[in-house]
Amino acid sequence: MRILLTAALLAATSLPVSAQNWKDDYRIVRIGITSSENEADRMKRYEPWKAYMEKTLGVEVELFTAGSYDGIIQALAADQIEVASVGSSAYAAAYTETNGGVVPLLASQEMSGATGYYSVIITRCDGPYKKIEDLKGKAVAFADPDSTSGYAVPFYNLVQQGFNPNEYFGSVTFSGSHEAGVQGVVAGSFDAAATYISDIDGKDGVPVRMVNKGMIKDGEVCKIWTSPEITNGPITVRANLPQDLVAAIKDAYMKAPEADPVAFQSISGGDTSNKKAMSKSITSAINGSLKCVIG
Repeated sequence: MRILLTAALLAATSLPVSAQNWKDDYRIVRIGITSSENEADRMKRYEPWKAYMEKTLGVEVELFTAGSYDGIIQALAADQIEVASVGSSAYAAAYTETNGGVVPLLASQEMSGATGYYSVIITRCDGPYKKIEDLKGKAVAFADPDSTSGYAVPFYNLVQQGFNPNEYFGSVTFSGSHEAGVQGVVAGSFDAAATYISDIDGKDGVPVRMVNKGMIKDGEVCKIWTSPEITNGPITVRANLPQDLVAAIKDAYMKAPEADPVAFQSISGGDTSNKKAMSKSITSAINGSLKCVIG
């Protein structure tokens, strides 16, 4: 995905008064990473970002991984992590779980100017399933109960289109991650699975990244259903953090494309060539995300 970090709605009024020096209380800043891919690849991809954040914040940074999206939500609720990049559905779940104890800090924008992505249902390209109607009575996998593109959006839209997954498909299961769902389709464990693409043409997203990593072959999976555009979810911080720490985290994310292009690209696949676009503000991104989840 070619994304650009951009300022969204920072609800500063909900943040506590800044400590005299946040580093006195936060000698370690912990970043939560969701389970859209296998843990080994997650950790490897985030190492440059960890190094960048340590250098920028001036404190130790730890990466926190969980086997499910709910693990990140619970970690935010239990004050076990300070920041995480989550989808709209996971943000809404975290907001509910913490009784408003999380704050949307930043959203992202594509180089094209788009502020969203798409959920897709994929099947084997050489299989018999070419449209949703072909999946009646078949085994379909969703990624995670708290995944926006891997569950909430496709489930809701399929119901609206007359294909209630619990009634129309033969079985519905959670694969645990986007990559696991795609691998299950390739292996024949599932007839179809929900995942996401970053642009309508499918030039980036989970299937393309898996091809690039050698996890699946090019042309093994094809999309047979695409959702309406989903507004990008927010980089989220706990609402009880000192304002100076929140400002430092926000500043680090905003400066990353120019300050450390390698670290920026490692977590986003972002293109750092368009500096003007990178500074563009998206004031409606967070509202759009929440509206997408709520209705």
